[in-house]
This record gives sequence, C-alpha cells and structure tokens, in this order.
Amino acid sequence: MLQLMLLMILFSVMRLEFVLFGDAQLVDCLESNREALLTFRNGLNDPQNRLSSWKGSNCCRWLGIRCENSTRAVIEVDLHNPHPQGSDSSSRYGFWNLSGEIRPSLTKLKSLRHLDLSFNTFDSNPIPELFGSLKNLQYLNLSNSGFSGSIPPNLGNLSTLQYLDVEFLGLLVNDLEWVTGLVSLKHLVMNGVDLSMVGSNWIRTLNKLPSLTELHLSSCVLSGSINPPLPFVNLTSLSVLDLSLNQFNSKIPNWIINISSLITLDISYSGLFGRIPLGLSDLPNLQFLYLSGNDNLTASCYQLLRGRWEKIQVLDLASNKLHGELPASIGNMTFLTYLDLFVNNVEGGIPSSIGKLGNLIFFRISGNNLTGTLPEFLEGTEPLPSLQDLDLSNNHLVGKLPEWLGQLENLVHLGLDYNSLNGPIPASMGLLQNLTDLGLGGNQLNGTLPESLGQLSELSSFDVSSNHLTGLVTETHFLKQGKLKYLHFSSNNFTFNVSSNWVPPFQVWNLDMRSCRLGPSFPAWLESQKEVKFLDFSNASISGPIPSWFWEISSNLSLLNVSFNHLEGQLPSPLIVAPFADVDLSSNLFKGPIPLPIVEIELLDMSSNTLSGPIPSNIGDSLPNLVFLSLSGNHIIGEIPVSIGNMQYLGVIDLSNNNLTGSIPSSIANCSYLKVLDLSKNNLSGHIPRSLGQLSMLQTLHVSDNNLSGELPSTFLKLSSLEMLDLGINRLKGKIPPWIGQGFQRLRILSLRSNAFSGELPTVLSKLSSLQVLDLAENQLNGSVPASFGNFKAITEFQDINHYLFYGTYRGTYYEDHMVVNTKGQSLRYTKTLSLVTSLDLSGNNLSGDLPGEMTRLLGLMVLNLSGNHISGHIPKTVSELKQLSSLDLSRNRLSGVIPQSLASLSFLGYLNLSDNDFSGKIPFTDHMTTFDASSFAGNLGLCGSPLAVKCAGDGGDDDPGNRGTTTTDNSSGESFIDNWFYMSVGLGFAAGILVPCFILSLRKSWRDAYFQFIDEFVRRRSWLKHR
Repeated sequence: MLQLMLLMILFSVMRLEFVLFGDAQLVDCLESNREALLTFRNGLNDPQNRLSSWKGSNCCRWLGIRCENSTRAVIEVDLHNPHPQGSDSSSRYGFWNLSGEIRPSLTKLKSLRHLDLSFNTFDSNPIPELFGSLKNLQYLNLSNSGFSGSIPPNLGNLSTLQYLDVEFLGLLVNDLEWVTGLVSLKHLVMNGVDLSMVGSNWIRTLNKLPSLTELHLSSCVLSGSINPPLPFVNLTSLSVLDLSLNQFNSKIPNWIINISSLITLDISYSGLFGRIPLGLSDLPNLQFLYLSGNDNLTASCYQLLRGRWEKIQVLDLASNKLHGELPASIGNMTFLTYLDLFVNNVEGGIPSSIGKLGNLIFFRISGNNLTGTLPEFLEGTEPLPSLQDLDLSNNHLVGKLPEWLGQLENLVHLGLDYNSLNGPIPASMGLLQNLTDLGLGGNQLNGTLPESLGQLSELSSFDVSSNHLTGLVTETHFLKQGKLKYLHFSSNNFTFNVSSNWVPPFQVWNLDMRSCRLGPSFPAWLESQKEVKFLDFSNASISGPIPSWFWEISSNLSLLNVSFNHLEGQLPSPLIVAPFADVDLSSNLFKGPIPLPIVEIELLDMSSNTLSGPIPSNIGDSLPNLVFLSLSGNHIIGEIPVSIGNMQYLGVIDLSNNNLTGSIPSSIANCSYLKVLDLSKNNLSGHIPRSLGQLSMLQTLHVSDNNLSGELPSTFLKLSSLEMLDLGINRLKGKIPPWIGQGFQRLRILSLRSNAFSGELPTVLSKLSSLQVLDLAENQLNGSVPASFGNFKAITEFQDINHYLFYGTYRGTYYEDHMVVNTKGQSLRYTKTLSLVTSLDLSGNNLSGDLPGEMTRLLGLMVLNLSGNHISGHIPKTVSELKQLSSLDLSRNRLSGVIPQSLASLSFLGYLNLSDNDFSGKIPFTDHMTTFDASSFAGNLGLCGSPLAVKCAGDGGDDDPGNRGTTTTDNSSGESFIDNWFYMSVGLGFAAGILVPCFILSLRKSWRDAYFQFIDEFVRRRSWLKHR
C-alpha cells in the first residue's frame, strides 16, 4: 500500500512539472537566450530567492520560462508575484516582490510573445521604453508592478500585441493616440491610470481598435460627456466594458446600447445622470450590469425590470433614483443570481413571483420606500432555493414575518431591521442552519424569543434590538451558538434567567444589552467572555458593586457603558480599559475619588454619581486625546485643573452641579474644538476669562449659578457659533453691551438673569434673529421696554418643529442642552422640548413707560413675564394676537385701565397674573378667563366682578361699587326685577316637575310597580344595545 502511495506522489510531481514547463523540458534553450536571461536576472532584487532555479544550461526548465520546441527560443517570461501584498496568502508565504532594474538584455529574446511582471515592486521607476522593441509580444502584463510616470508611447509599436495590462495608480497618459498602433489588441486594462489629460478623445481613439473585446478603464479620472458624436461605432466586438469610478457628467450613451456583443457593462460610481435606457434589457448577451452609485440615474423600476433581460445574471442598480414598484415579471429572470436595489425610491411590496428565481443568491433592496406586507406565500415549486443574502432593511414593511423565511435553507444573511414588522418571530427560523447574520432590530416584533434560535450553530451576528419582545431569555436560546460575535438584545423587555454558573458557548466581541433586565446582581456569566470589546449594559437593572474579576477582562474594552444602573462602591484606580476607549459610568452610585485610566481614552462620563475629592490635576496630561468629558452631578471639590487646556480635542466639558471653587482657567481656550462648556451650579468666582472668546466652535456656554463677577468680555463677540449663552445667577455688572445683538445670529437662548446689570435695554437685541428665550430678570435695568422687542424674528413665528438640542455628539454620546424657564409662577427645566419654548422675561427690574403694542407681533410667544417693574399704561387690545401665550405675568406694575375682553380668547393661556396693578372696571370673566381664580386679579382696587368678591355696578348688593356713588335708572331696576322673576319661575317649575310625579306614584302601589318595571326594562335595553 505504501509503495502504491509513493508511486502516486511521484506521478503527481512529474505531471506538475510537465504542466509548469510543458514541452520545454525536452529541448535546450538557445545559449543567447540563456545569457540574456541571466543578465536580466542580475539586475533584479530577489529577497525570497524565487529565481533559484535559474541555473544550468537549459533555461527552458527555469521557473517562469517557456520555450518553443521547434526553435528552442524563449517565448514566455512569467515572473508575476504569486502572493501579492494584501492577498490571503501573504501572511503564509511572505512578500515575493521582485524589484530592481529591467536590463536591456531582455530585448535579445527576439521570439518573446508573453511577458508578465505583474504585482512586483520596481521602485516607482518609469516603464522602460525597451518594451516597445519586443516586436513579437502578444501578451504584456505590467499591472501593479510599481512603475510610475508616463506610459511610453512607443508601446504603440507592438502591432501583434493582443493583451495589454498596465493597471496602476502611479501611471499616467497625456496622449492616448499611440494605442491606435495596437491593431491586434483584444484586451486592454488601464485601471487606475490617470487619463485626465486625454479628455473625451479616448472614445474616438479606442473606436479605431475594431478587434477590442475587453476594455477596462476604471478609476482613470475620466470626465465630461461619454456621448460624443461618432460617425459609427467600431467597438462591435466588445464583450466587457468597465468605465467605473470615473467623474463623468453624462447620460448613458446610445452607442453602448448598440454593442450587441456586450456581456459585462460596468459604469458604476461614475457621475451619470438621466434615464437608464430601457434598451439595455434588449442586449441579447448581457449578463452582468453594474450601474450603482451614480445617485442621479432614474428609471421606472416597473418598466425597467419588465424588459427582456434574457441572460442577465447580475443586476446592480444600487444608490440611484429608481422609482415605482417591482413588476411581477421579475420572476422571469431565470438566470438572475444578484439583484441590488439598495438606496433607491422603490415603492410597493415584494411580488410573490420572486420565488421563481431559482438561481438568485443575493437580493438587497434596503433603504427604499417599500410598504405593505411580505408575501404570505412565494411562487415556484421550491421558492428561492439558492438564496444566501436577503436584505430588506430600512423600509416601511408591515405585518408578520412569513413562515417561508424558515424554509430558505441556504440563507446566510437575513436583514429585516428597521421596518415596522410586528407579530412573533417564527420558530421555523431556527431551521436556517447556514445563517450567520440575523437582523430583526428596529421593528415592532412582539411575543417571546423562540428557543429554536438557539439551534443556529453558524450564527455570528444576532440582532433583535429595539422591538417589543418580552419574556425570559435562558441558556437554551444560545445552546449551539458557539460562533456568536455580535449580540444585540437592547431596548426590549427581556429578563435574563440563567444559572449563576452558566458558561456561554460563545466568545462574543460586541455585547449590547441596553434596557434589558440583567440584574439584580452583576451578570456572572460575563466572566467567561475574554474577547469582548464593546460592552453596553446600560439601564439593565443591575445593583451592587462591580466584581473584581470584571477588571481582569476589561482591558480589551473599547466601549464600557454601564450607565443608569444602581452600581455602587469605589472604582479601581487606575481604571482598566483598552486604549482610546469610551467609558460611560454615569447615573450610578459610585463613590470615592475620580479614577483615571493608565491609557489614553476618548470619552469619559462619570456624571450623576457621588464621586468626591478634586479633579486629578494631571487629567489633561494623562488624557490628551479626550473628546468628551462629563463629571457633572457629583460632590467634586477644589479648582478646575489648568491641565484641562492640554486636552485640545475636547468637544464637551461638563463639570456642572458640583462644589468647584476658584476661577475659570484661561487655558480652556486651548480646547479649540470645544462645542459645549457647562460649569453651572458651582462656587466659581473671579472674572470670566477673555480668552474664552477664542473658542470659535463653541455652541453652548453655561456658567450660571456661580459667584462670577466683572463685566461681559468683549471677546465674546467672536463666538459666532453660539446658540446658548447662560450667565444667570452670578454677580456680573455693567451695562448689557450692544454688541450682543450684532454677532450672534445663531443664538437661541440668552440668560443674564439675577445679576447686577444696569442701564437701559439695548434696542439692537432685537437683531438676534434666532432668539427664542430672552431672560434678563432680576437685574437693575431701567428705561422703557423697546418697541423693537416686537421684532424678534424667531418669536414672531410659530415654533412647531422640535429640534433636539444635542451638541458634541461623539459615537452615540451627546450633550443634551437644557434651560430653566420661569413660567406659570414656577421654575421649569426644559430639555427635550426646549427648541419649542419661546419666552421673554424682564421681571424684577426698574423698567418703566408703557407696554409697547409692538410686542403683540410676537405671534409665537409662549411666556411673557414683565412683573416687578414700574410699567404703566394699558394692556394693548391686540394682546389677543398672542395665540400661543400660555403664561402671562404682568403683576406688581402700574398698569391701569380695563382688562381687555380679548384676553378671554387666548385658549392656551394657563397662567395669568395681573395682581398688584391699577386696573379698574369689570373683569371680562368669560370663555377662558373663567379658569382663573381671584389671586390673578388681587391688589387692583378698581376691579370688580367674578372671580373677585367685589360686585360691579348693576349687579346688586351692598358691596357693589355702583352702589357707592352710582345712580341706577328705573329701566335697570325693571330689568333686574324681570331677571329675578325669570329665575324664580325656573326654580318653581323644576320643583313641580319633581314633586308632582312623586305625589301621583304615592297614591297607588300598582302604579309605582309599573313605573319602576318600565325604568328597569329601559335601562336593560340601553345596556344591551350599548354592548352589541
């Protein structure tokens, strides 16, 4: 048996040698050819000793050399790199690149027909012109060989050349005319060669090569139109045309549709626009069509796909503007293996006829506008037997998951995420034994997770996040999932119920269990996960300390998010994570000092804990690449470290709600990418640094509720990106500078409340065209309210679109802006709906003069508070124009006159305070005004009527102001008598209607029984009718 095996091996080796060297082993090569090859080899660098066989007299037996039997001349030199850099084999065999000099001795090989030097590294040298002297060459492959510069035009001398491949990004051509000399050329590859200087002449030039069958000009920087007027199309033999990855600004030309021999056409990612010609479907030999990534190509999907497409196998139309529905005739493309309609505007549903595509392997139609349900049944005796990749994600599909999904036994990738699918996950999906990727996230699926999914032994990615799934998750759900690497169960209502000693069969990389119930204690099974890199256990109902073993596996973590739990105890110092990680430990019960990692990280959020002590003084030196820093809501003391300015990439600094003291370090100005600075609610003192004006990207600045003093730095005028400026509750003084109204066109919110600002209100503040909230309350401002305050553009409009004010977004983490607005007599904190709030608060100042009628132009105003001033005059009757007003406080002023009746029409008004003024007359207590009690009008001696106890003239009673000096006429007394008699009559009639029937029923028992029997029957019938 052993001898037989040895003979078989020997035979295989002999056969391989024959294949490699052909008949050449039977003859000796010409001596002149051998010497020429040796001279050529001496110019090469061969680090892997590939040419070790180049010795002895018979060069025909050398590696890569083939000779012709009859003449003994070398006809082929094939020295292509068998394991080029980047191939799968490179790690096993190393890089076999040849380099060095191409010596002229090669020209002595007069019979050379085949030369292949591809995938080597010839040191960015130009292509040698000597190649143009190899007159008998039929095959020349110099692709990816490291040559650079211009391709020598003398290659056009190779009139017998049939195959030319010069693909490489380092080459260029200024004039392509030399190609017309290649009269025998059939195969031309110039991918990556810079043809930008050629312009659109390349079409006319190549049209002179009638034998050309394959043309590859991908990534050649071609531009302009590809539809020049040609007297005739000479490229009638083309079977492959690749013009992908260029910069055309053109429609698909008609001359392409006339090439009936085309098998492959690729014009993807080339800047095409206009309609896709329906004539493409009539090309009788077309099998592969790639038009993806042009963005502006349009077509009716229904018309295009119902064409002939006799032999089409690959149809790639992704990232365009196809519209309309899929036709049922799509099931007639029986050769189709690949259909990609990713990111178009395809509408309607999936036709059941797609089941007849027996050869379909890849079907992607994600990112469209598909609606309706998935077909309940598919056509065909064995629907989609070859399908491996099905992606219908990011559409608007509804309904339940059909059972036929579990019958696609060859399915490898299934993407149904981000639709509106509902109902349970079919248990039959556990039969998909080849499935590696299951994407069902972002739907409305409900019910429990089928245990059968635990049988998916090939599963690598398992995503059912963001659904309405419920129930227990046990070991059975992962029973055979030994290859699982991505597990996303977040945002469901799962409860994990696994034993304390469970060891999962997988080693997961990405674990997202947000908003699942993993607790109450920290999951012990995580200890076995030595390869996890991304861990999100936020809002997972976990309590207690983090076990010590966790910090032994955490060194691999690039994401650690355990926020919004009830974790407690002291964090280890140093914090152990992977370099450049994101660490979110916020909203827990951690205590003790702030730990820093020993490696650089990019996000650190420890907000809303009970951490204490100072911020480490070396934080800026230890974490110079930090992008997001939040330590808010702790018990941190001490000063802000000067080293914070060394973190030049910081986008967010949030140190609010602590006990920090000292001054704001001017070094923060070095954080040139800063978008958010929140230092509010501390005990900071001193002046605001002028250097903060250098933060040109700053969008939101909160330093309120501190002890800051001095004036506003004029350098703030440079903060042109600012949207939020909150300086309230400090000891700032001086006049409000007019330049505030000049440079902040994006400013939404300005709060200077509770400071010591004085002087008059600058009229130019009204130029803040984006301003929605202006809070200048509790200062020492005087003068009148400028009439120009009725011109705040953003408040003159209704704010009906909510823009979430997220800033400094980084890898899904962001700073959510907030603001406390005094409204309805209380202080309310706004976050999610802050962009909808409009408020003008000038209360608690020394303002005087009339209330300007121009303010009623603020049609979108929700909150107006002018209380605690010395404002006089009347409330404008046009106040009824403020339809959005929900809170109006004009109390503690000197307003007079009557309260306008038009106030009653403000249906959104939920708070009204007109107390402590000089209003007089009757309160217009009608419509919406009836919702306010007496406190809204107290302290106005001249007011009368409801809801006050003081009655008005003509209403009667001793307290009536009209009785105190007002004479009533006989007519009014008569009307009063009629009114009294009317109400008395109504009362007597009501009493009679009740008492008379009762008296009659009391006379006879039979009458009473009949009456109540009638009532019972009536009630019974009403109840029956109601519940039908």
